[in-house]
Amino acid sequence: MNIDILAFAAHPDDVEFSCAGTMILMRRKGYKTGAIDLTRGELGTRGTARSRAREAEAAAKIMGLTVRKNLGMPDGNIELTQKNILKIISVVREYRPRIVLMPYHVERHPDHEHASRLIREALFYSGLKRIPTNISGDSQEPHRPEMTLCYQQTAEMPISVVVDITSVFEERMQAAYAYATQVHNPKMKGPETFISRPEFLEHIEARARENGFSVGVKYGEGFYQQTPVWAEDLFTLLPQKPRFV
Repeated sequence: MNIDILAFAAHPDDVEFSCAGTMILMRRKGYKTGAIDLTRGELGTRGTARSRAREAEAAAKIMGLTVRKNLGMPDGNIELTQKNILKIISVVREYRPRIVLMPYHVERHPDHEHASRLIREALFYSGLKRIPTNISGDSQEPHRPEMTLCYQQTAEMPISVVVDITSVFEERMQAAYAYATQVHNPKMKGPETFISRPEFLEHIEARARENGFSVGVKYGEGFYQQTPVWAEDLFTLLPQKPRFV
């Protein structure tokens, strides 16, 4: 099965907190979308790996994902090993995405930084035919995505692409709220964490407003483009409508 856009994340909920609007928007435009979580988030202070799995499934339905898979790497120990590289290569070759979304390499959470390096290396090696992988006993063909975009989490990063998510912002926030054990929820007992404070979801909305304002729309999600843009005609890079009047 070919997936048009595949988002990789260190934990279940990373996609929802960073690029859910883009995933929802692209699905509504008819593209097949998927998410690959490297760990089960079992070290999280609130909730459990089992509850995170249920929440990830609920969020996947909100986003309309065609595929959601968890690679089961140890939370807090995302290692740059050949075994882990091959796990990601196999997924990339199985779903053959044209676009990959992934964490930026500078982040507050070490897992996000480690995931970024692991994914970046795997995406390169997935295009080499002399690195064999197989699925269900069948050899896989090499594949390398046409474009790789880093999504924005808590740290600042350069923004080179902003996706207008104004039309799906409400659903984008519903996907984040699907993680009831993680985000602010007065009915949930447990210690306060970085993302369980009410300010965390307020921050997500504020950042969406800031990114949107930069390109003349209400809400936007920002990305850093790691791969060059190919253009035969520079005018194909212009937005379909003027940004400002």
